Amino acid sequence: RDTGVKWSDLDTKGKVLRVLKSIVKFILLLGLLYVFVCSLDILSSAFQLVGGKAAGDIFQDNAVLSNPVAGLVIGVLVTVLVQSSSTSSSIVVSMVSSGLLEVKSAVPIIMGANIGTSVTNTIVAVMQAGDRNEFRRAFAGATVHDFFNWLSVLVLLPLEVASGYLYRLTKLIIDSFNIQTGADAPDLLKVITEPLTKNIIEVRSVDLLGFTIQQYPYSRPHLSLSSGTHMFVYANLPDLAVGLILLALSLLALCTCLILIVKLLNSMLKGQVAVVIKKVLNTDFPFPFAWVTGYIAILVGAGMTFIVQSSSVFTSAITPLVGIGVISLERAYPLTLGSNIGTTTTALLAALASPGETLANSLQISLCHFFFNISGILLWYPIPFTRIPIRLAKALGNRTAKYRWFAALYLILCFFLFPLLVLGLSIAGWQVLVGVGVPVLVFVIFVIIVNIMQKRCPRFLPSFLRSWNFLPKPLHSFKPWDKVVTASMTFCRTRCCCCCKCCKEKERDEEKDDMKTKDKSLEMYDNPALTIEDEAKVTATHL
Repeated sequence: RDTGVKWSDLDTKGKVLRVLKSIVKFILLLGLLYVFVCSLDILSSAFQLVGGKAAGDIFQDNAVLSNPVAGLVIGVLVTVLVQSSSTSSSIVVSMVSSGLLEVKSAVPIIMGANIGTSVTNTIVAVMQAGDRNEFRRAFAGATVHDFFNWLSVLVLLPLEVASGYLYRLTKLIIDSFNIQTGADAPDLLKVITEPLTKNIIEVRSVDLLGFTIQQYPYSRPHLSLSSGTHMFVYANLPDLAVGLILLALSLLALCTCLILIVKLLNSMLKGQVAVVIKKVLNTDFPFPFAWVTGYIAILVGAGMTFIVQSSSVFTSAITPLVGIGVISLERAYPLTLGSNIGTTTTALLAALASPGETLANSLQISLCHFFFNISGILLWYPIPFTRIPIRLAKALGNRTAKYRWFAALYLILCFFLFPLLVLGLSIAGWQVLVGVGVPVLVFVIFVIIVNIMQKRCPRFLPSFLRSWNFLPKPLHSFKPWDKVVTASMTFCRTRCCCCCKCCKEKERDEEKDDMKTKDKSLEMYDNPALTIEDEAKVTATHL
C-alpha cells in the first residue's frame, strides 16, 4: 500500500523531490539490470573455467543428469533453496551457454524450476492461518499454482522423454532464425557487457594440444584464462580456483541484483499492483464475451510479472487478496498462469547475454521454458472441464482449514522430502527408481480411482471397497493424527486438565462450523463484494 502523501497534497518542493527520487530510482534500476546481465556473463565464464574438459565430461556423461526425473527434482530443490525460478533458470541458461549442460538435459531442470517457484506463495498463505475461512481461501489460491505445475509436469515430462517435442519445436524455431555461430556470430547484449566483464575475466577456448578452436574446429575444447588485462592476469592461481571465486561472486551478484530489482520495483509501484488487480480483474465483459475475461487476466499476469521480474512476488501479492476475498480463486487462476509466462522473460534475458557461439543453444532452452508454460495453459485452461487445478486447490484448502498443521506437512513433503527421495532413488540407478516408483504410482492411481468411484458410482465396487472403514482409522482419517498433533503442541491439553473440557467443546464448535460451511464451500471462494450474504437476504410476505 502507498502510505505516503498524495501528489495533490504536496507543495512544489515536495513534488520536485518526489520526481528526483523517481529519476534516481529509475537510474538505479537500469544500473542493477546492467550488473545483472554482466553477472550472467561472468557466471557463464566461471562455469567454463570450473568445468574444463573433465567436468564437461562429467556433466555430459553423468547418468544422473541424463535421467529426466533426477533433472526435474534437481530443478525443484535448487529453486526452493534460492526462492526464485528466475535465478535458477538463469543459472541453467548460463550452464547451457558454457557448454556444461546440453539442451535436452536442461529441459527437465527448467520444468522443476517452475514447480519450485510456487513454494514462496504457499509459505505466504500459511501466514494467514489465524482465520479459518481466510486460510481456506488463501491456501487454495496459493496451491492452485502448485497443482498446475505438477499436473503439467506429469503430462509433459513423459511426452518430452518419449517424443522430445519441446526440443524439436524450439530447434525448428531457432533454425528458422538463421543465427550465425563462430566468429561471425552476433553478440547482442555482450556488446554492452564486454567493457566491464573483460576487465574482470577473459577466457579463451583451446584444444588439448593448446591450439585455438578456430584453428582446429573439430577438436574437443576446454577453456583457460587468456593473457589480457583482466584482474586475474597476474594472480598466481589455477584456473579452477579463479573459476570457483568468480562462480561464488557472480552467483552472489546475481541473487543480490534480483532481490534489489524486486524491492526497487515494489517501492516504485507502491499499491499499483493491487489497484490494477482490483479494477481490471473484478470486471466482467458482457455476456457474449464473458470468456475473454480470463484471457485478459492471463495477459495482465504476464505483464505485471514482466514488470516486477518475479513470479514469486506477483503470486505472493495475489495470495493475501484471495485470502481476504478481494479476488476469487477462479480469477486468481488465470493470473497465475500469466505469471508463469511473464517469468520466462528472465531466462530470455539471460540467453541474450550469452556469447555468439552459444547463443542458439541458450535461446533454445529459454524458449523451452516459454513453450512448456504455454503447453500447460493449453492443457488446463481453455476448456472449463479441464481446470482441474481449481478443484484440487479447493479440496486442499478445505482440508488444511480443518487441519491447519497439514499445511506445514504439505510444504515439507512436496518441496523437500519427496524431491530428495526421488533424487536418492535416481542416484541409485534407473532399476531402483523404476522398481520403487512404479508400484507406488500404480497404488496411488488405484486409490484415486476408488475414491472417485466411491463418490460417483459405488454400486460398481465390491462391498468392502465402498468405504475405507475396513482399514484402521489412522489410514483413512486425519482425526487420530490431529489429536496427536494437537496433544503435542497445545499447552492446555498436556498441562491443564481443567481445560480439557473447554478444548473439547471448542473442537465440537469448530466441527459444527465445518458442517455448516461444507455445503457452502464454493461460496468461500467468491468475491464477497459481488455476493449477497445470507444475513442480508429478506424474505417477503404476501397479503
